[in-house]
Amino acid sequence: MTGTDMRNEAEDSGPSGYAAARLHLLTEEARSGPPRRAALADLTDDWLAGLFAPGAEGARGVSLVAVGGYGRAELSPRSDLDLLLLHDGGDPEAVAALADRLWYPVWDLGLDLDHSVRTPAEARRTAGQDLKVQLGLLDARHLAGDLGLTTSLRTTVLADWRNQAPKRLPALRELCEERAERQGELQYLLEPDLKEAHGGLRDATALRAVAASWLADAPREGLADARRRLLDVRDALHLTTGRATDRLALQEQDQVAAELGMLDADVLLRQVYEAARVIAYAGDVTWREVGRVLRSRAVRPRLRAMLGGKPVPERSPLAEGVVEQDGEVVLARAARPERDPVLPLRAAAAAAQAGLPLSLHAARRMAATARPLSTPWPAEAREQLVTLLGSGRPTVQVWEALEAEGLVNSLLPDWERVRCRPQRNAVHLWTVDRHLIETAVRASAFTRRVHRPDLLLVAALLHDIGKGWPGDHSVAGEVIARDVAARIGFDRHDVTVIATLVRHHLLLVETATRRDLDDPATVRAVADAVGTQGTLELLHALTEADALATGPAAWSSWRASLVADLAERVRAALSGDAPEGPEEATPTAEQERLAIEAVATGAPVLSLRARTEPSAAPSDDPEPLGVELRIAVPDQEGVLPAVAGVLAMHRLTVRTAELRAVDLPDGVDGSVLLLDWRVAAEYGSLPQAARLRADLVRALDGSLDIAARLGERDAAYPRRRGVVAPPPRVTVAPAASRHATVIEVRAQDAPGLLFRIGRALEDAGVRVRSAHVSTLGANAVDAFYVTQEQGVPLPGEEAVAVARKLEETLRG
Repeated sequence: MTGTDMRNEAEDSGPSGYAAARLHLLTEEARSGPPRRAALADLTDDWLAGLFAPGAEGARGVSLVAVGGYGRAELSPRSDLDLLLLHDGGDPEAVAALADRLWYPVWDLGLDLDHSVRTPAEARRTAGQDLKVQLGLLDARHLAGDLGLTTSLRTTVLADWRNQAPKRLPALRELCEERAERQGELQYLLEPDLKEAHGGLRDATALRAVAASWLADAPREGLADARRRLLDVRDALHLTTGRATDRLALQEQDQVAAELGMLDADVLLRQVYEAARVIAYAGDVTWREVGRVLRSRAVRPRLRAMLGGKPVPERSPLAEGVVEQDGEVVLARAARPERDPVLPLRAAAAAAQAGLPLSLHAARRMAATARPLSTPWPAEAREQLVTLLGSGRPTVQVWEALEAEGLVNSLLPDWERVRCRPQRNAVHLWTVDRHLIETAVRASAFTRRVHRPDLLLVAALLHDIGKGWPGDHSVAGEVIARDVAARIGFDRHDVTVIATLVRHHLLLVETATRRDLDDPATVRAVADAVGTQGTLELLHALTEADALATGPAAWSSWRASLVADLAERVRAALSGDAPEGPEEATPTAEQERLAIEAVATGAPVLSLRARTEPSAAPSDDPEPLGVELRIAVPDQEGVLPAVAGVLAMHRLTVRTAELRAVDLPDGVDGSVLLLDWRVAAEYGSLPQAARLRADLVRALDGSLDIAARLGERDAAYPRRRGVVAPPPRVTVAPAASRHATVIEVRAQDAPGLLFRIGRALEDAGVRVRSAHVSTLGANAVDAFYVTQEQGVPLPGEEAVAVARKLEETLRG
């Protein structure tokens, strides 16, 4: 039966004819998706037009209007009919009779009907009072009667919507947020509501309303297809259940998948999640744009200046090639993604650290033009990934922006297998990919508990990566993690640690809850699997982060105490002789030359040397790895804070640093401190070595007040608070060395951090015998070997007091 035949049958046979034609259409296998929805709308249009006024299509003063989903011609098999009978108020009795002639046949067929009878003025007034009514009228479509009446109402309603957009759009956003709070996020729910959940069909309709306001528009790429997929699933759900439902219940998912020709319910859910993710991301971008437009209208720069407000810089730098503009992270004008393969990770890390969203346009530009990273990755790329993962809650929205534009898959090809993958376990709140990011977010709070936060964060990202493969996901994940960690650029030892963490990420919690901890064989088995105390420390933190990211049912104080008890027993089993501290290395020829020159001149001597790594393409320039800064200074007080302060003044980020006394050749008198640093400019170019040396001389002789200079800069350009990092932790390492007291500092890296640490240690009256500083992503992990003036370790109570005072200083 053709579409024309069905319309003729509906017109000729009344309600029963329409019902037969409708049934035939819904059971016709050759037609589904948008064509079937459009055909169903056309069929219904013709039937209702026939009911409206046989032979009086052009009747004046009254019209029949489809609104809402029916107005968009998107009729699913069990959709209700949203109808407005519009009239000019001239003959109320005739309008009432017409309404009866329309509504009763619809009810007789058992169709759901949402109807109203209003004059244009009443419709306009109701729309002004009820946002949902106004949204429905934005999709008004003429069905029968006075076309001019319908057209006039459409024009008026659209004009009202655009004029009132500054007031109505915030209210619409609030409705969307309230609904998301009630219904949850469609892209993660095992039994999602396709319409009401965040990222569902209601949000897609809200984006259409925003576009109709002319105030902002949603990213269009992929949005129409995502909306179509959700509508197709709803159609199949209606057909398989025979009910007007939007909730995709577990027991119906296999049938719905079969109706759509999909392999199984997991494939169905994954497609639903992917569509919801596109809509949710488009909503986030669109609502940010709405907020930005409304703010710019509310506060005009010229008026702000007249009122004496502080001028706000339009673009403030965050990292090399990355700036903040109007509450988003965008690319600097001079940025060249096609020549800077690390830029996507650098921009993402800067955005997460600042707690800002990554601009849609920046993400798309980088996705389109950035060239692939070399294998293994440059050190900066690895550091930026760790910084991104360690940024806490803001990591989620930045990662979603990268994922929406395909950047995650280009960086980590193995990610595609876990992307949007459902977890059919009531304990799990998230899909596999979101669970991995949530675990990294949770692990970021534990970076002060471990010596290698970078390994913890990367293991958190990869611990369930094997769930995209057949077999035991821990076994498969170990192989994948080993490959990914090597590609990222970790050395062989670190790769082994990450692979071990992935392989055994369930070991502690399963052993603690299922085995006898008093049995030595239990502890020995865990110790053999873990291997070292450092790996155990990381595994303990990963276990807790994984459980917390799973859901509230996966972690409890009881489980935590059992895991902690097991970890302590394994730690005791693994303990051996503590290291004595770093061995004194024989100075190189260059180090010896610098030391002799420092003794001869009585002043600091320094050298700067760029380090590079080969790029992926042989014809390209080498990629910068950082700059080696080597300084020799005659032994004196205040060397560490002076050097660190000068570097902070020049906006140089310290990646690694070592300080130690160097042995001079026979016949050369004096004592020299040697400082080896790897530094990089926060943004811009590096300062000249001569300028660094001049400022260092002034800092050491007291003519340069570094603290005041840094304070002035911070006051002039206050740093964005960004992420709330875990508080700093300062501890005394027990029995770490017989020759010095070892004070360990773990804190959020920040400009001037090493200067503050060095000055606090100097103020405490201790000498820094050697220092070992490393920055792992955004985390500083430092060890300072300190002594009394006489060169002996600090007494126990004094060491604890120094550590406590230093921690208080850093917290302040």
